Amino acid sequence: MTQAAAPTPAEQRWAQFYAYGPYALLALSTAVGAAIAGTTMTTGELNAAGVLLVAQLALQVWWSSVNGLALPKPSVRSECYYVLRTALAFALTWLNPFFAIHASIGYFDVAHVVRPRLFRPALLVVAATMAGSQSGGLPPRSTTQWLVFGGLFAVNAGLSAVFGQISIKEAENAREKAATIAALERALAENAALQAQLVVQAREAGVADERRRLAAEIHDTLAQGLTGVIAQLQAVTAAQDPAAARVHLDRAQALARHSLGEARRSVQNLAPAALEHAGLPEALEHTVAAWAERTGVDARLTVTGDEEPLHDEVAATLLRIAEEALANTAKHAAAGRAGVTLSYMGDEVTLDIRDDGRGFDPAALQGRTAEGGFGLDGMKARAARLAGEVTVESEPGTGTAVSARVPLVRHD
Repeated sequence: MTQAAAPTPAEQRWAQFYAYGPYALLALSTAVGAAIAGTTMTTGELNAAGVLLVAQLALQVWWSSVNGLALPKPSVRSECYYVLRTALAFALTWLNPFFAIHASIGYFDVAHVVRPRLFRPALLVVAATMAGSQSGGLPPRSTTQWLVFGGLFAVNAGLSAVFGQISIKEAENAREKAATIAALERALAENAALQAQLVVQAREAGVADERRRLAAEIHDTLAQGLTGVIAQLQAVTAAQDPAAARVHLDRAQALARHSLGEARRSVQNLAPAALEHAGLPEALEHTVAAWAERTGVDARLTVTGDEEPLHDEVAATLLRIAEEALANTAKHAAAGRAGVTLSYMGDEVTLDIRDDGRGFDPAALQGRTAEGGFGLDGMKARAARLAGEVTVESEPGTGTAVSARVPLVRHD
């Protein structure tokens, strides 16, 4: 539920005036009227004034108990209060002109206790009360006094019109302000709900992204490593020479240890071991040489541009893309040669992996390979996390070129 907006300091001051002002004006008019009552009022008028004064005071006490110090709002109850107060003030002014001082309160709070359609009739009654007091008292007793009363009534009616217009404008501004505050509170509530929803979605997206990262890392470490281990073990069984078999067995063991270490580093979200003590060019050199030795494919690395220290995430991403692309070449291309080119190009760095294998139709590929790997989509996802991209050019029988482009973010 929307809570009411806290009143401004100005609204608080007006609320205090509406609460205490009638008492102050009633006390002032009573004091001034009492000073001349002995010469202008009969005993019956004094008694009547006393009764009306007590009734006015009782009405004001009742209203204070009902409304308190809150800024009043138009309602049937507030309109009854205004009508009774104005009628009693008119009657008191009839008996003693100085009670018009108290009647003047009707000019100020009309917008807060009377609905707009009743503004003018209410203010005209106040204007008649004020004109009667200013013309020498009610009722006028001569033609001249009637003329003076008429003129003063016209002046007071004009003033009441001005007060009424000001009151209407003030009431409209108050309503617009209340509507604006209510709309802002609704917007804040909606924003709070949206923020909570976004936090949940961000948490879920973070979990999903971490799962994808781990899946890709496991594919790039365990899956590729196990594929290499299997290939070396198959070579052991096919080897006739014990020395050659021993070489393949040593390679299988080394691959298994390396893959296990890389898997642990992936879970801990650490950079690949090849980058721990070397830059990207050295890590790629080692990766390409080891791959060429395992597969028997002639592979070379070329580095162009001015080498710069790359951010760990950029270097790790490009290394993983190179490993995945070379693994795909080994599994599917039946290539005789492969080339890896690392290019530093000002504000970006590119990595190109080409082979002269059998090629394929990129449009015919699925999101994952038949063996459950992530393939090209995994490389594209890695580059996309760095605002980069991976493109593939290939046709059956013409080889394959994989190109990765990412922003060149320097090491901190």
